[in-house]
Amino acid sequence: MINIVLHEPEMPANTGNIGRTCVATGVRLHLIGPLGFQINDKMLKRAGLDYWDKLDVTEYDDYKDFLAKNPGAKVYMATTKAHKTYTEVNYEEDCYIMFGKESAGIPEEILVDNEDTCIRIPMIGDIRSLNLSNSVAIVLYEALRQHNFSHMNCEGHLHRLNWKE
Repeated sequence: MINIVLHEPEMPANTGNIGRTCVATGVRLHLIGPLGFQINDKMLKRAGLDYWDKLDVTEYDDYKDFLAKNPGAKVYMATTKAHKTYTEVNYEEDCYIMFGKESAGIPEEILVDNEDTCIRIPMIGDIRSLNLSNSVAIVLYEALRQHNFSHMNCEGHLHRLNWKE
């Protein structure tokens, strides 16, 4: 199972959207504190709609707590400061993909110790970053694609009509 990690997320709406994406893709969400909101925040629930109770989510006091409870975890660090893009790595089945808080990203103190697993989403110009929930979806779906969407529905059906064959 792939894991999404949010390091000190600040905006409940982003975390709610990410939670909904995690439920839709069958991945686990890890929240590293301190959080910029309370888990019972109505914006969090609104963004996650009625999916929050189906979410596999684990909370940690801080980054050290996360490392202690996930020893040996392969963690990819999504950052605009990385040398390689998110498509240049092979995501292991049980890897973790970490994203930083909206205002500052993952602290550089963490990044310098993990340079070989830092990844970025290409952008043009001086755009500082993409929206956090969009970034999670982009990288997560690449990791899932690499695993052939193995546990997901890859075919849809019309509600009232049938597809022409």
